Amino acid sequence: MNDGPGARLQALFEGHRLTPTQRRIAHWMVRRAADVPFLSSVELAELAGVSQPSVTRFAVALGFDGYPALRKYLREEAAPGGPEAAAGDGGDEGNEYQKAVRAEIANLRHLADLLADPEPVERAGRLLASSRPLPVLGLRASSPQAGGFAYFAAKVHPDVRLLDEGGSMLIDRIDAAVRAGASVLLCFALPRHPREVVDALAYAKGAGLTTVTVADSAFAPVAAHSDLLLPAAVGTALAFDTACAPMLLGRVLLESMCDGLPDAQARLEEFDARAAARGLFVE
Repeated sequence: MNDGPGARLQALFEGHRLTPTQRRIAHWMVRRAADVPFLSSVELAELAGVSQPSVTRFAVALGFDGYPALRKYLREEAAPGGPEAAAGDGGDEGNEYQKAVRAEIANLRHLADLLADPEPVERAGRLLASSRPLPVLGLRASSPQAGGFAYFAAKVHPDVRLLDEGGSMLIDRIDAAVRAGASVLLCFALPRHPREVVDALAYAKGAGLTTVTVADSAFAPVAAHSDLLLPAAVGTALAFDTACAPMLLGRVLLESMCDGLPDAQARLEEFDARAAARGLFVE
């Protein structure tokens, strides 16, 4: 059973209709799951970029008398020893680069906790395997994740279409995929979230595509237009976000998709034979 701190928080939020401000608070609570039980309402408000009364209203929306009651509940649920023990990665020791690496390790541990329940990823893999063609969307910061997935997926899937450029042609390319028989669109959506991605996902759903999204949080702006959202946190300790967990989740999705493609292994062996005949790689 999935029992990591971030997973427990997401379970707490499920079933509640949250406002955009409350979703922002929830998003930051999941990203800082180990620390949240020890933050004041003012500290949480500053972290999420909202007002302190918004934090209080958020706690009430979850069914608590106020933020102190929510924090008491979270402390009782937290692992013994506080945030440092929960992180298990050396705490705040070391220089800024080491801290960034340790924060990313914590993101990977959170992802491992989420994958304790494999059903969402397995369901996503079946959906991706069934779509002919399979459009893969990722713009700006998400483009490398989409490109990496599409590169490897094309080795086992018969028709993968990378959508990594925005502009007026993006909707045309989604339409073309639908006309060709696509049933699913895979989207990588990492911060900062381009409005164009949100609009493209909404259009894809309206066109009848099932949308599977890898995002930095279950409360990301793309959530409303995602039929199946798989969260993987990004690191924020450096000047630019790091995306080790989303990249790894993309590879996990590839593995799951391969399980749904009966000829995946044959395709890989065929590629290896052609690559050897061409001398494609230096061994």
